[in-house]
Amino acid sequence: MKIERNKIISKLLDYTRPGKLKNDRQIIVFAICVLIATVLWFLNALEKDYSSTLTYSVKYVNPPEELFLANTPPSKLELNVQAHGFTLLRHKLAFSFSPIVIDLTEIRNNMENGGNTVRMSTENLVKLANNQVSKEISVVDVSPQTISLIFDSLATKSVSVLPQVTSGFKPQFYQKGEISVKPESLLISGPSAILDTIYSLHTELKTFSGLDATVESRVRVVHPDNIKISPNEVLLHIPVEKFTEKELSLPVQVINMPEGLGLKLFPAQISVLFLVGLSDYENISPTDFRVVVDYQKISSGHETLDVAIDVKPPFIQLLKVSPEEVEFLIETE
Repeated sequence: MKIERNKIISKLLDYTRPGKLKNDRQIIVFAICVLIATVLWFLNALEKDYSSTLTYSVKYVNPPEELFLANTPPSKLELNVQAHGFTLLRHKLAFSFSPIVIDLTEIRNNMENGGNTVRMSTENLVKLANNQVSKEISVVDVSPQTISLIFDSLATKSVSVLPQVTSGFKPQFYQKGEISVKPESLLISGPSAILDTIYSLHTELKTFSGLDATVESRVRVVHPDNIKISPNEVLLHIPVEKFTEKELSLPVQVINMPEGLGLKLFPAQISVLFLVGLSDYENISPTDFRVVVDYQKISSGHETLDVAIDVKPPFIQLLKVSPEEVEFLIETE
């Protein structure tokens, strides 16, 4: 097999030698004539009219005010067209075409009855396609032959916007207060069946690191494709401040104490160490806290009660409570 292949290759190489080609001028002349005849035949064939099928994408735009497209109409149309061979060849080599645009408001207004369901017939589709495709092409038929457009009323409601943030801070800097967005809520509109399932929307996830100052940034609100929102962005606010340590001595109160009894605590005051922003350092005082022990949590055989910080400012970070337990002595009046 290998020997036969080598013989064929050897013969082909032999024909391409200058001397051989010179001796076989008749073969060369014949080949050129065949080539010229083929080109002339091809050009003559392209001058004739042909029928073919071209595929166009469809773009639906401009829905009627207060209405939306409730169904999913075809995204492509198969056009049966007639044109010169040159024109068809050029279009087929282009591989992609501008989409056929269907103006939903115009279509609904021009159709009889103008109801919530509009059917575009073959005649209407052919006319629409002929107005948008190349003037060199004649559209004679279309598939699918009808398009149904079902409209439904838009519902509107207000929903809250929740921020999605991941943040990191430089040493001694912390978040002071809640992360917020403005506006806190926005209007959404769309199919009522979808709106009934939406109770809030989230911003796109934002990541911040090495923060040492308050952040304000516009962020996009994430929402389903088939609903509209206004506005589509909100202002994200992350309060950041430098913190420092502060320590206070606080009295311990007893809650759920039965009448006729008293509870003596040892110690009667505890120390609380916490981080606070510099702007609040001088303003914070023991009256901003409430430290308690619960009489009802006294257990047989236990001589201590857990200390709990019942009330504290929201903008501080507790570091240490000392002691975390206090001894007690029950007294009768």
